[in-house]
Amino acid sequence: MEIPERPPALVRWTQRLEGAAALDRPVRAIEPTIRAAFGTGRRASVLRGDWLGHAVHPSLTDLVIGTWTSATLLDWLGGDESSTAAQRLVATGLLAVGPTAWTGWAEWSALDPRDQRVGLVHAVTNGLAIGVYAASWVARRRGRHGTGARLALAGAAVSGVGAYLGGHLAAARKAGSRHPAFNGHSPA
Repeated sequence: MEIPERPPALVRWTQRLEGAAALDRPVRAIEPTIRAAFGTGRRASVLRGDWLGHAVHPSLTDLVIGTWTSATLLDWLGGDESSTAAQRLVATGLLAVGPTAWTGWAEWSALDPRDQRVGLVHAVTNGLAIGVYAASWVARRRGRHGTGARLALAGAAVSGVGAYLGGHLAAARKAGSRHPAFNGHSPA
């Protein structure tokens, strides 16, 4: 008989997060507001991507993460002449976070409690990353590019945790809207 391998520490942490009943109270506190704003009617249908056949949220996260990652690469590899472009990339990511969050909340409102717990921590973590990137942008606007670059690097670390949790929901938990035709049936 083969002894099952112990899951990696990150997997065990994620499973504890899924089962963290302490998160149920904040989930219940915000759920009615989120559902009313993003989770019902035509607005929810559009935000969830019913018109597309699957969730819009992952594509929008690629825009946010991509611009911020590109800014960090320019900060560390592009030299002084790249500072304006890096600042613009940080700003572009900040402009894209609104629609990205709206689509995420629309998805979250349709999840089961286990996934809502993870989704809440995902959202809070991403909110922290947004704050750090906003501080990076402000520092850059004030001519403190080095401070802005360091803040962006910190933002990337925080955003990476949020991205891990979002990836967990999408890949491991299969959370996210999709047309029933994508539920494992091959075309006739």
